[in-house]
Amino acid sequence: MEHMIRTDLALEARESFPEDDIEIRGVELIEEYDEENRIRVSTVIIKDERGAKAMQKPIGTYITIEAPELSEADEDYHQPVADVIAKNLIKLAGDLKKDEVLIVGLGNREVTPDALGPQVVDNLFITRHLIREYGNEFRIRNKLGNVSAISPGVMAQTGMETSEIIKGIVEETHPKLIIVIDALASRSINRLNTTVQLTDTGISPGSGVGNNRKALNEESPGTKVIALGVPTVVDAVTIVADTLSQYMEKTGFSENEINQFISEIRNQHMHNMFVTPKNIDEAVKRISYTVSEALNSCFAQTV
Repeated sequence: MEHMIRTDLALEARESFPEDDIEIRGVELIEEYDEENRIRVSTVIIKDERGAKAMQKPIGTYITIEAPELSEADEDYHQPVADVIAKNLIKLAGDLKKDEVLIVGLGNREVTPDALGPQVVDNLFITRHLIREYGNEFRIRNKLGNVSAISPGVMAQTGMETSEIIKGIVEETHPKLIIVIDALASRSINRLNTTVQLTDTGISPGSGVGNNRKALNEESPGTKVIALGVPTVVDAVTIVADTLSQYMEKTGFSENEINQFISEIRNQHMHNMFVTPKNIDEAVKRISYTVSEALNSCFAQTV
């Protein structure tokens, strides 16, 4: 059985179609580029079941923000990226940004490539308890949003599905909007720690690495869910296949020979190996600050 390269990014699923089939029925692609800040925003809109079947993703909007220097220690660069994330979050949230918002940081705090969600939650400005303590007048006077947050851990730590935990919280606190933060898998090493995907379709935790858990979407907790993810790992097979393909192209192999050889490579027993950059600790820490800054500007204050 041929090994499938895994990715959580809708843009990469869109790019996987051959050039002569660039128009996919039921799928719309919109691209913008901020030349000054070197930020590319690509919006993939899956309009109907035909598009969903072709893309193998739910109907909805997928916004991919590519910022090549996101993982680098450049504070002047991170602020424009946070602004773009915030702008697109507001676009997906609509009027719900003014209501009660629950932010969920998925992932395992003890595993750095999977720690993005918990680290983002650590940096959030939480306001729900203040409003409950001091009242609505206090909220209006200080122009506060209504934000609560949780890092539920992973199933191996809790024995519970994340969706079960969130469902219980929703029944008690009644948020109008849930923002889910998670680490993703990419098929391109160039997108690791430099890309942010936003979608209004929710998320299936662990799907990019073949460890599917119950989906977190509007159907499961009964509340609108926006997922924000950053790819921090790439399938090892992808790296091997891409490197060998480039080498074989340069040395004169035919397209059929390359495809046959790469197909054999993908059948090897490497599909449980995922790779992350050596600077992952610093990268996740910096990106978590950028994402939390965007979330705070969107939901913690009503200015």
